[in-house]
Amino acid sequence: MSESAAQPKTVLLRRGEVHSPADPFATAMVVERGQVAWVGSEGAADAFADGVDEVVDLDGALVTPAFTDAHVHTTATGLALTGLDLSAAPTLEAALAAVRDFAAARPRDRVLLGHGWDASRWPGGRPPTRAELDEATAGRPLYLSRIDVHSAVVTTALLDLAPGLDAADRPADGPVTADAHHAVRAAALAAVTPQQRTEAQRAALAHAASLGIGTVHECGGPEISSEDDFTGLLALAVEDPGPRVVGYWAEQNVGRARELGAVGAAGDLFADGALGSHTACLREPYADAAHTGTAHLGAGAVAAHVVACTEAGLQAGFHAIGDAAVEAVVEGMRAAAEKTGLARVRAARHRVEHAEMLTPETVAAFAELGLTASVQPAFDALWGGEEGMYAQRLGVRRARTLNPFAALLRAGVPLAFGSDSPVTPLDPWGTVRAAAFHRTPEHRISVRAAFTAHTRGGWRAVGRDDAGVLVPGAPADYAVWRTGELVVQAPDDRVARWSTDPRSGTPGLPDLAPGRDLPVCLRTVVGGRTVHVRPGE
Repeated sequence: MSESAAQPKTVLLRRGEVHSPADPFATAMVVERGQVAWVGSEGAADAFADGVDEVVDLDGALVTPAFTDAHVHTTATGLALTGLDLSAAPTLEAALAAVRDFAAARPRDRVLLGHGWDASRWPGGRPPTRAELDEATAGRPLYLSRIDVHSAVVTTALLDLAPGLDAADRPADGPVTADAHHAVRAAALAAVTPQQRTEAQRAALAHAASLGIGTVHECGGPEISSEDDFTGLLALAVEDPGPRVVGYWAEQNVGRARELGAVGAAGDLFADGALGSHTACLREPYADAAHTGTAHLGAGAVAAHVVACTEAGLQAGFHAIGDAAVEAVVEGMRAAAEKTGLARVRAARHRVEHAEMLTPETVAAFAELGLTASVQPAFDALWGGEEGMYAQRLGVRRARTLNPFAALLRAGVPLAFGSDSPVTPLDPWGTVRAAAFHRTPEHRISVRAAFTAHTRGGWRAVGRDDAGVLVPGAPADYAVWRTGELVVQAPDDRVARWSTDPRSGTPGLPDLAPGRDLPVCLRTVVGGRTVHVRPGE
């Protein structure tokens, strides 16, 4: 395949498989002025061959809508890609050795940045001490975020740089959480130069494009990044060819979110923390700690914010993981609906990020209030199961209730899939697989439903019902894949070969059963512009 120019062309793609509900047997597609103009059969494609700027011979490749990752921290993702990644460290000793090597290799960095450690997966289950990190870095500032990004371990030198942390306020040895974590994270990110930040953003967006991701929802906020980081990313996405970036700013100042160019005062507006850091807010105590976590927003604050956003024409949204936090969000949403009217709340398509610990009552409330569940199936793949982190924190019984995707779909709750990168990697087909083969069988959904949640679902989550699908008039955001045989998979894991009955109207998708190779992205196109071509294609 030849590489397209930067500006949109009229392109005919032919001799492949086009995933389109307009024609389940489509083998060709025409793109014009950044939109899908036609999909159909190979024989009919001849009529377009002389009137296009480029003909792409797919050679049997699969064309699908580009993925949307509905929850990303772009700069942090780029820094993780270019910095110290401890997600694969098998032991505490291996993590400390990696820190030593990284510090030695980066003598000029003002602050050493790393991410991804998870002590729950290490023998002994303990994180590094401050003294161990001071020794490994030879006394330099170091910030190492836990895999869930809700706590971190740091060196003494970084504490010395953190604003507002005098000797009396310094946290005890061990991971820092809550306000102390926000302070040390701010100190660490302040040491990142504008050039480093832009390079990290470019690296993250290029990596997303290489995986067939055409849109990312950036979840920024004053406790997560900075205004310069957020506005710089939005500007970069306009200037550089790459994935679209939709910005969410997690602040209760609705006017400020609008001024910054956000579509919502939403995203990681924290109602609570995370299970791994023991900061998700629960109704009953943790199985491995004698407390119920941390509540950051109550129902009253939620209601006030939802009313303000609804009246301003912006989306509201909240990070809520624990069952108590989810209930507070639901209670606040209901109170807002009583004030503004249920129809207005539903029309605003407010969001809840993560929404892991749900009950039948809160699932029903999501449906009633028209809330979008912005969820991360890779969390279950990483932390689910009877011996995973969820079971350690909650016990097996409660852990089995987490991430009930099937129940959400049955209730009519819109799903938008994301990664929360760098918490879990950008990996769209892996995300679809994780939802279809959930560790708890009753929560599994079909590959088709999961694929829809990771494509069209992300567009619907920002109020667009005309995108994320390859039909005439839709944005030409698509990806080309090298893949194996296409199949139709049902929620109960029964996999059938492609149906030859045209009445089925169901295009096939790759076989994502565990052990199968995931599709390889050959090309990604956004708005008719090619933003990634795999080398050698």
